[in-house]
Amino acid sequence: MSLLSVRDLVVRYESSHGRLSAVSGVSFDIEPGETVGLVGESGCGKSSLAKAIMQLAPISEGAIAFEGRDFDTIQRHERAEFRRKIQMIFQDPYGSLNPRHDVLTIIRQPLLIAGWRRAEANDRALNLMDQVGLPRQAATRYPHEFSGGQRQRIGIARALALEPQLVVCDEPVSALDVSVRAQIINLLTRLQRGREIAFLFISHDLSVIEHVAQRVLVMYLGRIVEAGPVETVWRSAAHPYTRALLASAPIADPRSARRRIRKPIEGELPSPYHPPSGCVFVTRCPFAQDRCRHQQPQLRPKTEGHSVACHFDLPPLVHPVPEPIVAGAVVRPLHTALKG
Repeated sequence: MSLLSVRDLVVRYESSHGRLSAVSGVSFDIEPGETVGLVGESGCGKSSLAKAIMQLAPISEGAIAFEGRDFDTIQRHERAEFRRKIQMIFQDPYGSLNPRHDVLTIIRQPLLIAGWRRAEANDRALNLMDQVGLPRQAATRYPHEFSGGQRQRIGIARALALEPQLVVCDEPVSALDVSVRAQIINLLTRLQRGREIAFLFISHDLSVIEHVAQRVLVMYLGRIVEAGPVETVWRSAAHPYTRALLASAPIADPRSARRRIRKPIEGELPSPYHPPSGCVFVTRCPFAQDRCRHQQPQLRPKTEGHSVACHFDLPPLVHPVPEPIVAGAVVRPLHTALKG
């Protein structure tokens, strides 16, 4: 049984401008201990999907189930236990911490709400500070006294306080300097080991997804356009949007960069208030035909575990997979680049 199952999820918002479909018919599973990456441009619906999983955004259609239990069947008195199992690390390490609380108070607050005794909550909070690399003497300091990377460590400690089974990481390193991104990525990977914590890791940075995730979902204008194992998608990207993302990523090796054929995405992301008919990528796709303008492609299997929402089988990739530019040590070696 999957830890999290999302089926045909639709998230809509009503505003003075009309109806906005932030998430449209998304389906995927996350297994215990697995890290699934979610990648796409700003405005594609990644954060709305995360909020729906956290029960912070309305589910207009479809269903989300955790440990086989549909969200709609959870009773009011069960919500506290349910929310204990799913936590979130936020993108902004500055705005996600209460500036009036010291570090000890921030980390222990979820424990006190869950009914822990204050002394036990204090001990647990101090142990978590050890685990995320914060000195215990910093427990009485306030968020403004820390760097961005240190604040994100506080947020990570808070998210892990109740020993969740799933952590939604909403761009946890995008607001940090390049010099500390690798440190936070390594920290998250180390903390995941032995805990069987699953991560939904949201990022617009392909190199981050390559390091942390086993599977990747590529999202565009509210829809999943490609999904599969990271190495398979990086080597054999089958959707034009995925290929454009890979082609636009920086390459550390100048010789590989000179050999690469750049095909940037043309045009702007269409308005989610007025999405195109047919394929959502039709207005920017170099392979678009009449069929694409009238018929929405569904995710179809390419190989085992690899699916794509495209009417056509594109020719094989010929450019190298981009090597990420990340400062510091990495958790595991990069995937092998494409030849050719």
